[in-house]
Amino acid sequence: MNSYLEILIFKFYYKIPFFSYQRKRRLILLAHHHLKFLTKHTTSYQIYKRTVSQTGCNESSNQLSNNYTQWIKKYDYLLPEESEYLQEIIKSWPSKPLISIFMSVSNAEEQWLRATIESVIAQIYPYWELYIAEGADTQNRLSEILNEYIAQDYRVKLVSGDALYNNSIAAFNAALKTITGEFITFINQQDLLAPHALFWIVLDILGHPESMLWYSDEDKIDESGKRKEPFFKPDWNPDLFLSYPYNLLSRLGVYRTCLVRELNGFREGYESAQEYDLALRAIEKIKSSQIQHIPRILYHCREITTTNKDNTEKIKSSVQIALNAVNDHLKRKEIQAQAVQSTDHLYIRIRYQLPEQLPLVTLIIPTYNSFKLLSPCIESIIKKTSYSAYEIIIVNNNSDDKKTLKYLEKSHTLKKIKVLDYPYPFNYSAINNMAIKYAQGELIGLLNNDVEVINHDWLAEMVSHALQPNIGAVGARLWYKNDTLQHGGVILGIGGVANHAHKGLTKGDIGYFGRANLIQNFSAATGACLVLRKDYFTLVGGFDEAQLAVSFNDIDLCLKLTKLGLRIIWTPYAELYHYESASRGYDDTAEKILRSEKEMAYMQKKWGDYLLKDPAYNPNLTLETEDFNLSWPPRINRLPINPA
Repeated sequence: MNSYLEILIFKFYYKIPFFSYQRKRRLILLAHHHLKFLTKHTTSYQIYKRTVSQTGCNESSNQLSNNYTQWIKKYDYLLPEESEYLQEIIKSWPSKPLISIFMSVSNAEEQWLRATIESVIAQIYPYWELYIAEGADTQNRLSEILNEYIAQDYRVKLVSGDALYNNSIAAFNAALKTITGEFITFINQQDLLAPHALFWIVLDILGHPESMLWYSDEDKIDESGKRKEPFFKPDWNPDLFLSYPYNLLSRLGVYRTCLVRELNGFREGYESAQEYDLALRAIEKIKSSQIQHIPRILYHCREITTTNKDNTEKIKSSVQIALNAVNDHLKRKEIQAQAVQSTDHLYIRIRYQLPEQLPLVTLIIPTYNSFKLLSPCIESIIKKTSYSAYEIIIVNNNSDDKKTLKYLEKSHTLKKIKVLDYPYPFNYSAINNMAIKYAQGELIGLLNNDVEVINHDWLAEMVSHALQPNIGAVGARLWYKNDTLQHGGVILGIGGVANHAHKGLTKGDIGYFGRANLIQNFSAATGACLVLRKDYFTLVGGFDEAQLAVSFNDIDLCLKLTKLGLRIIWTPYAELYHYESASRGYDDTAEKILRSEKEMAYMQKKWGDYLLKDPAYNPNLTLETEDFNLSWPPRINRLPINPA
């Protein structure tokens, strides 16, 4: 193959900033396969020109990728005939459960209150009842409006009483005694339901008769009616839920009424976080499999300028109340942990208590030469790690550099360090599988030789999570040397198999709805820094050294753990630098690309559609880039498939 052409192709694709690394690699491989044929018919320059012109990549298409207004017009609309189609589907349902909706009204503006009530009345699914609790000011200013709707529609009902005014908790608990719906949900006095909101909820209820709790995606709507800031949520993500006091379940959260009655409704003293507290108590009573996520925008949160001026202080105050609710939850569950506010006071961090007798962690670091990487890696661990119960196994894979060999010889004499030899061709999976047989630790920490520790409690943080029940593995937040994000968890499907969430994010940016800053569950985390129980590693057969010698072995390991019902956690409170592929290099030769493509094909065959349905992600978000942009089109049907 013409080497000049190969260089041109590599240089061109690697300069496209918004392509994921895997996508660039696939395009390079495709070009590699076809260049031999093309060289028989054209010159090098013509080939390069053709390659450039056929990509169809330009800045305007990248800007379009996150244009929510255009996305709505294309994928999130409902024509009149489609509304009729949904109504016909409702008629065919064998069961039509009643949904009770609760709304508390206080200091409401007439136009927004009317819009909210009318969004309920406009529901395509007609089997609902709306309970409105009055505030003290409502009697004077808005009672005529409420009475107008009560007279207009028998499904609109009033919850009133002197003891209930300005007390939404007492009002809801009073309404709970008379609610007749089999299911309960909530709406704020200025927000809107999408016209097909209850349709999708009930469709999922009928499809999951054993479930107890449902929630949907949401967005914001401003005073002019423009929708923005869509929050496309993951499926049930218990560790994110504890970190995120804005409550994944509240907008639009639907409960079985019997569950809410069992919990005795809202608790006094948790005003502004009462729904979060209810959800925390609810998840203690049900299984995770009984919580369903509907990945559609069914709820619109009204953004009003006059009421949002002092929002930051209100949010901080409600986070403190939410914090109390989480600590109550931890006590009820008898979990040795404490919930504290994040440094910006907007989120929650769960700090798990370590046992008095610290379990030993074996840190495994493969290396081939790379003295300039290995030395700072080891030194940073020794100097910066506050967690004392660890040992280090360095695996020497055919190093021949004098400095590296001298360093390994010296390291072998240190108390906490062992050096093992792996005198065979590079196979990351086999190297680690071999080393783990010599590990003395209850836990193992997989580390690349091109990482450096940043914060002293990185290992304590990771171990504290790894020791919790049902935690399969714990990943860390990894940074490039220029302080942009290298690893914020792994999203399945990007680039064909998986890639890192929020890659390239600037330090200080919290990412998509805070997800670059929050403890949460992912389907996988990178093996560049991964802590897990040794017996879990053994239980799933370790790394696949036969099929995944270099790439995707860490993804495969995590997926095998999740298949057992274990959770993968990513924590931003364990931070290291990672000089990605600095030691081994990138897959930028034809031979390496072909090997990587073979491993990619194996993963796609083994895990199939699961790679396109990451429960920690959302089908409305892209698989082209790592930045949580919109998917064009989404990976869900806009309308339900006609059963006929």
